[in-house]
Amino acid sequence: QVQLVESGGGLVQAGGSLRLSCAASGRAFTNYAMGWFRQAPGKEREFVASKNWNGGSTACADSVRGRFTISRDNAKNTVYLQMNSLKPEDTAVYYCAIHGTSFTNRNLMDPLKYDYWGQGTQVTVSS
Repeated sequence: QVQLVESGGGLVQAGGSLRLSCAASGRAFTNYAMGWFRQAPGKEREFVASKNWNGGSTACADSVRGRFTISRDNAKNTVYLQMNSLKPEDTAVYYCAIHGTSFTNRNLMDPLKYDYWGQGTQVTVSS
């Protein structure tokens, strides 16, 4: 039984910051890449950032580069997303996810490659 629970979302003004957390339970995911995705109303789910399974390498979408930072704590089975300089267009439900294949960092921007998903946490940025 695997469960991912996101937390840390909320309502902030443009320019503010939030730190999202995603705690996984049921099994360890040390050997899997992890990612953050978001979905705004009426929009498709889009890639935000990912963290390689085996090191500190990260990837992020152009829209958040320089503002968002992904990190993970394998000992706690948790992944984080630090969001700074938030913009109204960042408003969305944010989901954490675990890649479906161990020991790989391929196709990390493709949501179809992820097997486990959290329930999402709402981030709303006012103008």
